[in-house]
Amino acid sequence: MTPAVSQQTAPSDSTHAGKQSRPIYLITHEFYPKHGGIATFSEEIARAIAALGRKVEVWAQAAAPTDEKQWPFDVHRLPIKGTLNLTCLAKSMVVIAKRRRELRNATVYIPEPGPMLALMVLQFNKSMRPKELILTFHGSEILRMHANPAHRMLMRRLIRRATRISTLTEFTRDLLCNRFPEAKGKTIITPGAIRSDLLANIDKLATTSLDQDELPVAAPGKNVVLTVGRIHPRKGQVRTLRALKNLPLARRETTEYWIVGKINGSSYEKILVREAETAAGLGLTVRFLGGLPDNKLGDIYSRADIFAMTSINYRQSVEGFGLVYLEASAHGLPVVAHKVGGVQEAVIDGETGLLVDPEPNLDAPAPALTAAFEKLLADEPLRRRMGEAGRRHARNNNWTDSAKKLFAPFLALDKA
Repeated sequence: MTPAVSQQTAPSDSTHAGKQSRPIYLITHEFYPKHGGIATFSEEIARAIAALGRKVEVWAQAAAPTDEKQWPFDVHRLPIKGTLNLTCLAKSMVVIAKRRRELRNATVYIPEPGPMLALMVLQFNKSMRPKELILTFHGSEILRMHANPAHRMLMRRLIRRATRISTLTEFTRDLLCNRFPEAKGKTIITPGAIRSDLLANIDKLATTSLDQDELPVAAPGKNVVLTVGRIHPRKGQVRTLRALKNLPLARRETTEYWIVGKINGSSYEKILVREAETAAGLGLTVRFLGGLPDNKLGDIYSRADIFAMTSINYRQSVEGFGLVYLEASAHGLPVVAHKVGGVQEAVIDGETGLLVDPEPNLDAPAPALTAAFEKLLADEPLRRRMGEAGRRHARNNNWTDSAKKLFAPFLALDKA
């Protein structure tokens, strides 16, 4: 049963009666303890706004008390699970409608599609129109919204009402403006960056011994190819595994493939497990590490030699950016990826990693992908050079600059 909003997480309108104390309201279904790029984006943008001296109030999906932690801003948990099903969306609309007085003359920021869908319906109520409405798009939701005629009409109306819109990449901006021309002229790029806690921990990892009892360590003389991400067709774990299976025998026997991602029992996962069993018979070691908390990922990155996430365009789902590529680069790992979506803006081909065009047929061999792995596995100096270039690239952008760019025009954050 989804918990109700507690008194602590649902302050009265009088809490923000003073004009100067009115916060920026960030409404999201994707927030800690959820993992993934959008949850990270929501958290880091909220942190950046708070660091700039602005009050920010996050309305997020329900979470167990044991999952909470201290934040430099207010987090109000709503009685929703944070999914895109009709029940959750209906509950979102009810909560937002009940608290419309708080939002009416405020700046409301919607960084992902969950609450965006709720506002698409609520926008017809004049009392539900905030003073400033800011939207962020990531990629896949653009395709899904455009494919549904009713959603397309409602989204066009919402985009026209928006004060400002952002995307993380040029790819997503172009996709948005192509599908929804109403976004032209008000859309800016606010690049993603690596997690703030990651920056603090990377240097510590360099001087910390590895706890071999808790996390795996590669066998002596073996190189580790690592994937971190959802076990999902779009993330391409099967394609990576098949490419590694086609390496020469001597290379397979000195390579391990580690897969980090929550085990979900999906049909895709079953295919992946079967491929791993076949790979074992061909001399390639495959390890499923399951889902890991953020504070363990740094250790895993430090034990790997190459990061791979060979994402593909899958149905109405695209890789709009991929913050995980930056995280891997920040740990000094060269990257192997497909040249799709916004990945080309996260990975610099030939400098921080190798990008290859995906094979259109999942079952067909992928010689270019296999060749990319062979090139990096055979050349340690190249891996080191790309890893160092990746460390620099991962620090090119930061969340504070993205927050300033998004909010400064009408909130004077540029003076903060």
